[in-house]
Amino acid sequence: MSPPTEVAGRYVLGRRLGAGGMSTVFEARDTVLERPVAVKLLAEHLADDEDFVYRFRREALSAARLQHPNIVQVFDSGQDSNTERHYIVMEYVDGPSAADMLRERKRLEVDETINLVRDACHGLDYAHRAGVVHRDVKPGNLLFAEEMGTTKLADFGIAKAAEQTRITQVGSVLGTAAYLSPEQARGEEAGPASDIYSLGVCAYQFLSGRLPHEYASLTELALKQQQDQVAPVTDYRPEVPRELDEAVRVALERDPEARYASALEMAEAIEAGVHGEATAATQRLGMSDYDPTQAIDDTAATQALQRTTIGPSPTRVQQAQPRAAPPARASRDERAAGRRAASRRRFGTFIALLAVIAAIAVVAIALLSSSSSGSVDPVDTGDLQQQIDGLRDFISQHSR
Repeated sequence: MSPPTEVAGRYVLGRRLGAGGMSTVFEARDTVLERPVAVKLLAEHLADDEDFVYRFRREALSAARLQHPNIVQVFDSGQDSNTERHYIVMEYVDGPSAADMLRERKRLEVDETINLVRDACHGLDYAHRAGVVHRDVKPGNLLFAEEMGTTKLADFGIAKAAEQTRITQVGSVLGTAAYLSPEQARGEEAGPASDIYSLGVCAYQFLSGRLPHEYASLTELALKQQQDQVAPVTDYRPEVPRELDEAVRVALERDPEARYASALEMAEAIEAGVHGEATAATQRLGMSDYDPTQAIDDTAATQALQRTTIGPSPTRVQQAQPRAAPPARASRDERAAGRRAASRRRFGTFIALLAVIAAIAVVAIALLSSSSSGSVDPVDTGDLQQQIDGLRDFISQHSR
């Protein structure tokens, strides 16, 4: 069915600005207030999902209360009486998204990155203090208003409205897997720290031209989020100040408690980092000394990765360091302690890989596309069940 030309008797639709699995966005004109607006029409199949419609209306009201220079303002929402299509009317931002900028140039200038991330941090800080979590921060939701020279965050509330309903559709994705925080991938409730992680992924990509974890499958991404350290930005772009590199990677810590306490802290750290300075937050948090080879037994991790990785990955995986051989004349207590430690490692392997399978299942269900596409190639999910079954077999073999 072709889209309507008018919505709610006052919004005349023009060219299409973007589309996703859940909605289509049009440039439009408000004939009552005589101003340009953007109208988001929800996909027709969602009108039959009462749970989604209820949550969508509730979250649209929450988003409409957010009034900040770095947040796209929501003006109106409702259901068109003629077409029965649900809609949101938003501020029209005349300029590209960060995803558009990445597609054109692969990576952004350092000063450009600082401006984008700083503005997004201020928008997030305001929303978080108002009790609203975005949940879907990605380049496609960072809009650059060229006339004002500022960045605005779009699509508050849509992710939360969708995450608790069964609206999964083949080929549709909620957000992009690469920008989900580890706790979101595990199916835990997203909080302010989750938005900070997602914005950290954006900042890393703006500067380096690549994602913190490159992946060929959902399984590989889940394993890397749990095991691998993020390579320094300076590995790919040496001219980036070391302090800026570290400020970005603090936002990417897998433990939410190890990230910035607020988005405002992140903004301050990013701005200081570009000048070669460290803030109190970066000095307090520091860069983690976490050794990924200690998370899961090296042999188990290597076997699991070999079974689940599809094709070569450009990300360098840190290899486990060989363990030192035990003393020839170990005492009875030492041998007993060694057996207990080995047992704990095997149990840790079992629990860790169970968490990976749970993460994969949650991501596979929760990955439904909202409004605009991100800058990452689609994930091949065709063999997802085969990978999960392989991990289950591995756990069965190594947990006896």
